[in-house]
Amino acid sequence: MEPVDDTLRTEENIDPQDWHAMRHLSHRMVDDMLDYLEGIREHPVWHPIPQTDKDFLIQPLPLEPQPVEEVYAEFLEHILPNPMGNIHPRFWGWVIGTGSPTGVMAEMLAATMNPNMGGADHIANYVEKQVIEWLREIVGLPEGTSGLLVSGGSVANLVGLAVARSAKAGFDVRKEGLQCSNHCLTVYASVEAHSCIKKGVELLGIGSQSLRLIPVNDAYQIDLEALQIAVQADRAEGRQPIMVVGNAGTVNTGAIDDLRALADFCQREDLWFHVDGAIGGVAGSSPTLKLLFAGMERADSVAIDLHKWMYMPYEIGCAFVRDPQLHRNAFAETPEYLAHADRGLAGGTLWFSELGIQLSRGFRALKAWMMIKEQGVHKYGRMMEQNVAQVRYLTERIDREPELERIAPVQLNIVCFRYNPGGMDEESLNALNKELLILLHESGVAVPSYTTLKGKYALRVANTNQRSRLEDFDILVDEILRLGRQLTPAMKEA
Repeated sequence: MEPVDDTLRTEENIDPQDWHAMRHLSHRMVDDMLDYLEGIREHPVWHPIPQTDKDFLIQPLPLEPQPVEEVYAEFLEHILPNPMGNIHPRFWGWVIGTGSPTGVMAEMLAATMNPNMGGADHIANYVEKQVIEWLREIVGLPEGTSGLLVSGGSVANLVGLAVARSAKAGFDVRKEGLQCSNHCLTVYASVEAHSCIKKGVELLGIGSQSLRLIPVNDAYQIDLEALQIAVQADRAEGRQPIMVVGNAGTVNTGAIDDLRALADFCQREDLWFHVDGAIGGVAGSSPTLKLLFAGMERADSVAIDLHKWMYMPYEIGCAFVRDPQLHRNAFAETPEYLAHADRGLAGGTLWFSELGIQLSRGFRALKAWMMIKEQGVHKYGRMMEQNVAQVRYLTERIDREPELERIAPVQLNIVCFRYNPGGMDEESLNALNKELLILLHESGVAVPSYTTLKGKYALRVANTNQRSRLEDFDILVDEILRLGRQLTPAMKEA
């Protein structure tokens, strides 16, 4: 027998040397974080990061151990006090959810088990299967629909685009590739489609020149007549239309395309119907809101987000594909070392790596499983209705204030408006509102985001916040009015 290498005489691991001390610190971490969440309303929503904290994070590579108690103390001093702010009740920027205490604990439990969700026969995969089934029922898709938990809406949309490309290309696109093809595959979406759609067609080799961005009507919904004309024109030029993307809530205004009409159109034209439901796809939890999304259940693929309007911690979304075989055809690759077995750990039928681009996947499903069981779908539905009602309350307040101007219809949980004292041209108004938004953020009072609609710079409130109260929207309006009145004289003189 070979002599034992000296390096193995004192074998190491990275588990705690003192489990009692680690348990004590872990309990403190849990208490600290729950205290932080419980008292979050007392903190500013956001503030500029102090230069000292930025400088602290410029450090050489650690070569030797540092006590974990010290590392945690550094987190408390330099990192925790400088959040994005999205867990605060007055954060309404972009479309970003708030998380929950149960979600926090679920992330710890999932990290403790630490499975690879690519495949094999272990219980975590069955948890993901159950979560996908629950979500499928919420969305309204038929039994047998294939699903995959992903990082969020961008990847969920990419999955739908990839399956559509594979299913509608008319040749083996995985084997032959697009560079050897005479086909000019074409995808259609409205000008209000999320930027991930453009990124997706670029990544898939279809090319942004083959993405037709169709005009919208006054309600910011896709113009169906313009869509028809575009498809006919492309076919006349020898191009190959393959797919239409419908919006179940646009990122700018929350507009919902006429999904039923799009489903009819795609059926007539033999096109893949994909729905980007990253914002509103889970609204089926509410019987009232579900009516706004009629037609989504007829989609060939759907993308949804759970870290938005189901308030789950980042990151978790879901991609659905109506035809399981088409879903698998677009992604499945089983090398020898991943060959399935009839028995043992390599057995089982749940190999999620064959339905997306990831082989190594985290246990995202556990937080969804726990939170859905904890709250129940009816509670989620009521929370979504509450968010919509809060935005309607804000909209009414905006419409009552002479100095505030709403600049888009409100259909869901997003409202776009601006401060307009009168007597200013569009360029000056845009500059005023840009500065107002920055000051609002820096005040720590509230965080909406922004967009530009028909040349008008707008403050944009997207309410996927489970902690907001009506009083928070009054605080927002009062602060905007205060800042606007403070800024206006100087801006008018400029």
